[in-house]
Amino acid sequence: MRNFKKLTSKIALSMLALAIAASANHFQLMYTPETTLQSGRTVKMIHAMIHPYTDRKIMDMGKQHKGDKDFLEPEEFFVVHKGIKTDLMETLEPILFQGKKRAGKGYRSKHKLKKMGDHLFVLKPAPYYSTLEGIYLKQITKLLVNIAGKPTDWDRELGLEAEIIPLSKPYGIWEGSSFSAMVKAEGIPVPFAQIEVEYLNSEIDIENLKVGAFKTMAKNQNFKTIEFKANERGEFTFHLPKEGWWGFRAKHIGLKKDYKEKELSIEGIIWVQVKKVEINKTERAKSSEDNNSQ
Repeated sequence: MRNFKKLTSKIALSMLALAIAASANHFQLMYTPETTLQSGRTVKMIHAMIHPYTDRKIMDMGKQHKGDKDFLEPEEFFVVHKGIKTDLMETLEPILFQGKKRAGKGYRSKHKLKKMGDHLFVLKPAPYYSTLEGIYLKQITKLLVNIAGKPTDWDRELGLEAEIIPLSKPYGIWEGSSFSAMVKAEGIPVPFAQIEVEYLNSEIDIENLKVGAFKTMAKNQNFKTIEFKANERGEFTFHLPKEGWWGFRAKHIGLKKDYKEKELSIEGIIWVQVKKVEINKTERAKSSEDNNSQ
């Protein structure tokens, strides 16, 4: 009986470990309040390693193995406009970003955008060691900001080690629309790439460097992370049911490499902002009056 209890205890611990690992959906966040601007302005951003839906904790960007106190800086941070690449590494400022349970090391940045068109921001963080998965993750992250409605670079391919390339504009999206994209590794499509999608379930306080209250409550883990596969050409389409921010993660698609005697998983992430359909209250009231007078 004692051995049976030990066995059941081990099984329970194993199941708990699997449940924790299943919820360990790390996403590199690149956040700015608005992705569609009428005119040029200084764009402020937050860069942090998070769990978008659950906010289980904020991780330390660039964390290395075996509890080292070393936190490596990002490898690259740049913006592309009309095919011209501008280095933004000097704009990164180290911060502590506060989640509901703990703060983690991240960065903030600001960059003045002047010209009309698309501004494609790309962050290549240093590898992050995931204790639960026992591997390093490098999540190459993209975000598009548009000025004055002129499209220029939203579908531009950069030949990154891991990349999600939009097939539909990743901004100016109404709630209920769809987002389509292709997954590539160094310019080569990744057939049946595994995709994870999570809703950013908290407001981001960009001035006070913290997250806000939860927006929604999922019934269980199945609703927190949405998983599917791309098709044989590495393409996928996802329906966006709610306003807010949605993160797309293409898992383990970069060419597998070793890093500090551990596996290095190179992944692609892109963030898209979804807006609620705005109703013109004046026109609605006038229409109601016209109907009542008939």
